[in-house]
Amino acid sequence: MSTIINRRSFVHAMAAIGGIAALGPRSVRAQAANKRIVLSTWGGDYGKLLTKHVSVPVLQPRGWEVVNDEAVVAQRKTKTLAERRLAKGTSDVQALTATDIAELRDAGVLEKLDLARLRNAKNIIKTFSIAESPYFSPHIFSGKVVLYNPKLIKKVPTGIADLWDPANEGKVGVVDIQHVYTTMAAALVAGGKTGDFEKAKKALLDLKKLKPRIYPSNEALAQALQTEEVGLCIMWKARAVQWQNAGANIRTVAPKEGLITYVSGFAIPKNAPNRDGSYAFLDAALEASVQEGFAADMGYNPVVGNAKVPAGLRARIGFTPEEEKLFVNPDLDFLAKSAIELKDFWDKQFKAG
Repeated sequence: MSTIINRRSFVHAMAAIGGIAALGPRSVRAQAANKRIVLSTWGGDYGKLLTKHVSVPVLQPRGWEVVNDEAVVAQRKTKTLAERRLAKGTSDVQALTATDIAELRDAGVLEKLDLARLRNAKNIIKTFSIAESPYFSPHIFSGKVVLYNPKLIKKVPTGIADLWDPANEGKVGVVDIQHVYTTMAAALVAGGKTGDFEKAKKALLDLKKLKPRIYPSNEALAQALQTEEVGLCIMWKARAVQWQNAGANIRTVAPKEGLITYVSGFAIPKNAPNRDGSYAFLDAALEASVQEGFAADMGYNPVVGNAKVPAGLRARIGFTPEEEKLFVNPDLDFLAKSAIELKDFWDKQFKAG
């Protein structure tokens, strides 16, 4: 998911701020006092499932109304940064990935979370402890695996490097909004760590020579796999399970280079207009029923220890002890400092031409 703030996004964000400011302080105070929560999130499957598993069954009976404000991360981050000058912003909760947090944290626009206000925080698995990352409440997690169609890819892949195999030329799919993770994967293929950008750039230019197909979204890649336009890619294991459930002829492999971890969750802007609503949403997202619902519907693993996932499903979406040893965490500080450079290279050199 793109994290770049460009001029057009900034102009749109400032226009939005102007509209909110025109409502006047009384409207802002009214929003803060009521039971309305503005959730800034991705659209697509994730947004729909948040409504299905969090907003309607958990928060609605408690009197809360959740309004989804859907946009890509780049636009939402731009808006959050632009709203720093306002006493009250326009969102109560930001749905983000762990890789988005460092940039916003360093900009001083996120609330340091008060664990006393999260009843379910005590159930969070230690690996994802809020105490270790106090600006981010985790929601779900998975890892980046290799997906392949055995009909199109005759040699069973062993790692990410198989995307670079000349035998697979023209059969590889890449997701544009996952450029950060693809760049980190390229760094691993080149023998580096997730923050070794120079190694990643060289590897990506080599991949470009093999004519990978670039798709704008995860959903677009899913369609390409379904129609067998492509037969090889890297993707979250959770998404692979979703697509298998939808009938795609794909299998997964834990890459020998490393399993890049993915954690999505929520943050609260410092100037959130309805702070009570912000904490209510974060706590609801940690409910065992919510975590179980996302495991069943989206294939992501729970971040709380009290969620009960059937053994068969856990085997499909989870990771063996041997695979867990392959987990690689993104270099978050590097990504925060290098987001613009990463996106610039991706657009102007990898995608161009």
